[in-house]
Amino acid sequence: MKITILCVGKVKERFYRDAIAEFEKRLSRYCRLELVEVTDEQTPEGASAALCDQIREREGNRILAKLREDSYVITLEIRGKKMDSLGFSDLIQQSAVKGRGSMVFVIGGSLGLSEAVCARSNAAVSFSDMTFPHQLMRVILLEQIYRGFRIAQGEPYHK
Repeated sequence: MKITILCVGKVKERFYRDAIAEFEKRLSRYCRLELVEVTDEQTPEGASAALCDQIREREGNRILAKLREDSYVITLEIRGKKMDSLGFSDLIQQSAVKGRGSMVFVIGGSLGLSEAVCARSNAAVSFSDMTFPHQLMRVILLEQIYRGFRIAQGEPYHK
């Protein structure tokens, strides 16, 4: 199975990059993992709602350009479905059972995702009602994917 994490912006802090690298290494025994970054837009302080919509749309167009038609797309959205780690593991495994060769998890930028990206999504997942920095969300997502594979294999990790 191939899993792609499609993200807006680059990871700047070394500690995030180190954590991401660790989970890439751990996941290599379960799946082919690809991290794809699209350029983020600078958002000026006090940006109007219209400008924020334009920024989301430009970032969204970059995301949509990276998606294949046959990809199963899961967006990370605050209004997505909340689930526990067992449910998330099941989501990943059901995708494999249904013969989907690839899953793409999409993490938006600091303003979130465009409506067009949300509309393209096959499923929307929310990790919390809280807002997380999108760089940290990559680490959280990778950890949960890893946890999901461990659960599915009946391996110790999930507590």
